[in-house]
Order: sequence, then C-alpha cells, then structure tokens
Amino acid sequence: MAMSGEGLLVQCLVATLLLVAAVEANDGPIVCNIALNELEQCRPAVTGKHPPPPTKECCSLIKHADLTCLCEFKDALPALKIEPSRAFALPRKCKSNHPVPPKCKA
Repeated sequence: MAMSGEGLLVQCLVATLLLVAAVEANDGPIVCNIALNELEQCRPAVTGKHPPPPTKECCSLIKHADLTCLCEFKDALPALKIEPSRAFALPRKCKSNHPVPPKCKA
C-alpha cells in the first residue's frame, strides 16, 4: 500500500522523536522545554471522547513549554492519537500567560 507524503512525514517525525528518546539520559529528551517522558501527564486531557481537565502536573509542564516550538509537531499529533485542537486548548485551560501562536490554530 502506498503512503502519502504527509503520512511519511508524520512517521519520520515520530521515528525521530523515538530515536532521540532512545539516546537521551534517564530524564528523557527535552523538546520545546518539556521532558517527553513527563508529557504523558497531559495525555488523558487530550485523548478520548470525553477527556478530563488537565492535571496540575500537566499544567505546570504546559506553562513552561515553548508553544511556538510545539506547533512544529502539530501534524504528528494524530499519529499519537492526540486531538490537536485539544492539545492547543491546554494553555487556555491551564491559564497560561503564553497564548498559542496563531499558526497552531490553523
């Protein structure tokens, strides 16, 4: 079965993240000011039909995240079973002082 260019790009991004994770220290790789292994704390708030509100731990991560950097990964989110609109609603739900860049919302 042939793969679209977008599908291949998403797979390459995910593979790159996994490769980086494999060679980083115990704390895991830091991407966009977030340790990727800690980002799992936000998964419940961005997946499923009726996700719960983000936890305090998740909000702490989001408030320190580089949201412009995270925008670069928005096309990879569905491959990780994350709803992009929910992911980019986290800063608002967490009352972050850093708004989501307009290009993330598009």
